[in-house]
Amino acid sequence: MRYLKLLAITCSTRTEGTHNSMKLRKAVSILLTLTSLFLTGASAHKTASSSDTASVKPFVGRWDLTLKAPDREYPSWLEIRQDDGQLTARMVSRWGHARSLPKIQLLKGTLTFISPKEEEGRETDMIFEGRLVGNTLSGTTTGPDGTPWQWTGQKAPALQRASAPKWGKPIPLFNGKDLTGWKMNNPSPEGAWKVEDGVLVSPGHGSEIISDSKFEDFKLHIEFNSPPNSNSGVYLRGRYEVQIETDSVREPSSHHTGGVYGFLAPSPEMRRKPGEWQSFDITLVGRMITVVQNGKTIINNQEIPGITGGALDSHEGLRGPIYLQGSENGHVAYRNIVITPARP
Repeated sequence: MRYLKLLAITCSTRTEGTHNSMKLRKAVSILLTLTSLFLTGASAHKTASSSDTASVKPFVGRWDLTLKAPDREYPSWLEIRQDDGQLTARMVSRWGHARSLPKIQLLKGTLTFISPKEEEGRETDMIFEGRLVGNTLSGTTTGPDGTPWQWTGQKAPALQRASAPKWGKPIPLFNGKDLTGWKMNNPSPEGAWKVEDGVLVSPGHGSEIISDSKFEDFKLHIEFNSPPNSNSGVYLRGRYEVQIETDSVREPSSHHTGGVYGFLAPSPEMRRKPGEWQSFDITLVGRMITVVQNGKTIINNQEIPGITGGALDSHEGLRGPIYLQGSENGHVAYRNIVITPARP
């Protein structure tokens, strides 16, 4: 803009004689040329910036990922944001909670992001590369032994509901006698769930137990007893964990009892009661969750952004089971498990 100011000053200067007039015309011509170049450059820069934004936009948002290892498929989750022109990301990998990634970039249509080796329990960082083909993100990474893995991603559904649900009849999921209506993901004798004195008892470092029935929107009543130094959780639709623990005092609040693991912290957080029976009344409608612990609302109609590590799958638009975690510490007990599904 200083060229324009200089032009105005020059034009307003009083000149005398033919020689001075010729100098003035020459100066004006030069300044007009410089001004044109300046405006053209600014326009080109603006166009480039708009193009960059347009190329990034299809990648921004939440993605339900599936990592295809030789032995099985691992559900995962990725959220990409653009803040002040910079890409940032957080991820839920094969286990654990949502965490920020140290690097993500988009270069010539190839998306690259890195999950640190410390989080993956391996000697090298887990590097993901992929491209967007239609509505699907797809690419490659490597397993801990260097074996190539394929991965795909679909945009996570919003799961918004047009109206409030109408509730059906309550359904008991546990009969207090045996494991009818449930299955274990690894039914070895050492890691099996048991029914003792009318309650369902987790094995500790054993199997997860999964309901045969699958649900969409529902209200769930469940009672639990968590001994000292124990850990379990209730997975809703097999994907979102409401935490139960007496061994995670030093971890973030969203890892404490009543939290949606890694995403939503209970507020207020209830006092720990190792060895005492407590209750959850959980309502899940779309992504919106309310958790009532022992009659007190600790999460009030908040959105769950994505899946928990350890989810059965990442297909968030589908119905899913209730599953109880048995792979962590201690022998957490459950009773009075009753679900009230929304009517179609």
